Amino acid sequence: NDIGAVGLLREAGLPFVAGAAINCYNPQTLRQLVQFGMQRWLMPVELSREWLSEILRHPDIEDIRSSFEVEVFGFGHLPLAWSARCFTARSENRPKDQCDLCCIKYPSGRPVYNQEDERLFVLNGIQTQSGDRYNLVTEVPQMAGLVDAVRLSPEPEGTLEWLARFRAASRGEAQARAAQDVNGYWHKMAGIVQVA
Repeated sequence: NDIGAVGLLREAGLPFVAGAAINCYNPQTLRQLVQFGMQRWLMPVELSREWLSEILRHPDIEDIRSSFEVEVFGFGHLPLAWSARCFTARSENRPKDQCDLCCIKYPSGRPVYNQEDERLFVLNGIQTQSGDRYNLVTEVPQMAGLVDAVRLSPEPEGTLEWLARFRAASRGEAQARAAQDVNGYWHKMAGIVQVA
C-alpha cells in the first residue's frame, strides 16, 4: 500500500503484492508494476468487474497476464483512507504515542453518522472505512477465470463462517449475502448500493 516501498523492493529485487491503496487505474501502470516485481495485485476497491475484465483484456496486459495474480476485496468494511493520526486515540483525547491501545475497546471500530443518523464511516485506528460492509459472496461465480484470490477482512465475530461461505461459493454452491451488506462498486454503481 506504499508506492515508496515498491521502489525499495524493486532495487532489492524482491517480489511484492500491490495493495488497493496503490493507485493503479490503467494497463500501463499495471504493466510497470509487474516489471518492477509485482506478483499479486489487489485492484482498487471502488472499481467494477467490468473495469477489471477490460483492463485484463487490454493489449498491454494480455502477454503478461500469467505473470501476476489478481485479488479482489470481497468482504468487510472497505478501506477508504489512512492517516498518520490515530482516530481512535484522538477521539479519546490521547496522544498517538501514549494511546494505551485504546482501540482494543472498539473491535468493530467507531461509527460515524451523517445528519440523517445513518452510519457513513467506521473509524478504525488510522483507517477510515466504509460504514456499510461490502460483501461479494454472491458474485464469486462471476469471478471465475478473472480473479485468483478474494480478500476477506476479519471481523470481531463471524469471520470463519463467512470464510466457509466464500469457499462454498467458489465451489458453485449458492450463497446469500446479509441483507444489510452492499456490493455496488462491483456492479459499476455507488458503493452503498445493494445489487440483488
